[in-house]
Amino acid sequence: MFMRFFTELREAKVPVTLKEYLILMEAMDKQVIDRSIDDFYYLSRSALVKDEKNLDKFDQVFGHVFKGLERTDSPDLAADIPAEWLKKISEKFLTEEEKAQIEAMGGFDKLMEALAERIKEQKERHEGGNKAIGTGGTSPFGANGYHPEGVRIGQDKGRHGKAIKVWDKREYKNLDDSVELGTRNIKVALRRLRKWVRDGSADELDMGATIKGTAEKGYLDINMRPERRNKISVLIFFDIGGSMDGHIKICEELFSAARSEFKNMEFYYFHNCLYESVWKDNRRRQTEKLNTWDILHKFPHDYKVIFVGDATMSPYEITYPGGSVEHWNEEAGAIWMDRVAQIYERMVWLNPTAERHWDYTPSIGVMKQLVGERMYPLTIDGLEKAMRELSR
Repeated sequence: MFMRFFTELREAKVPVTLKEYLILMEAMDKQVIDRSIDDFYYLSRSALVKDEKNLDKFDQVFGHVFKGLERTDSPDLAADIPAEWLKKISEKFLTEEEKAQIEAMGGFDKLMEALAERIKEQKERHEGGNKAIGTGGTSPFGANGYHPEGVRIGQDKGRHGKAIKVWDKREYKNLDDSVELGTRNIKVALRRLRKWVRDGSADELDMGATIKGTAEKGYLDINMRPERRNKISVLIFFDIGGSMDGHIKICEELFSAARSEFKNMEFYYFHNCLYESVWKDNRRRQTEKLNTWDILHKFPHDYKVIFVGDATMSPYEITYPGGSVEHWNEEAGAIWMDRVAQIYERMVWLNPTAERHWDYTPSIGVMKQLVGERMYPLTIDGLEKAMRELSR
């Protein structure tokens, strides 16, 4: 079962290595955790997952492999895997560099001996009975049978309502680079845009200096230092209304994540294209508009500018005076976009429309040219690329 866990993680594109897997098996041998499935979940996740974007893929594989299992010392993990199987699997997954490292450690045979000692697997199916793992019967381990305090293994439905734990109820969501996701994952992507400074506005514990001072002086010597803060300043313009109504959820998540990650952030709303005015409150958009020129002169040129919108409109709304669908704009939206580009060196456009559809909408192509081809899809992968562009 453990080897199946490893292979399915690799098949799910979670970049787990054999070395990390062996570390996990060693931790299990040394009993660093209780043999509960929850403890094993957190241990294996810590050992095998190196990037937060793979957490949900890991959860899916874990739930599939260990479905309904209560403890990891159950008898279904009790028999040796033949060494030749292990060697074939390792040859399949190891790179040439990893193979060379293993040879330096003593070769495949020693590695396989170590691995075989750690991996156990039941070799045969069992039906009925009251002891072995299987289906039916009254064994406390298995599926589709009865035991008053049983542990369900690989069973979709209830076990007379008396199973100790139902691991099957875990819920998952994808965390692929190509899909729109929740606030947690957006925050991870936004963190690429950081520049730390210490401004002295608050203090934090300097752990290294405290340990060193205490060791040298023989008594507790607490050292403080100015707290770090993210120096990056961000100006975000959100397209609102019309075709953007279908993207409200992802925009709300982006807004929430940005407010959390960027302490120095200003935001404004516009509709379809930037013109001579923007606003802060959509309920008062007609009565409390702000002059765009004032905004562009208010914030210094070192601000990072982000436009969020689907850029889906008539091309005339971008290229001609009076093209706006809501009012008569004296100057074309393209002129205002050019002014932003002239003032702010770092500017990107995040588009919630799937990138595969961009070529079918002429206005997207026009806007993409106006922002210097720096338009990115509002996905995790797109956000990471946009943040790298802004941080150059």
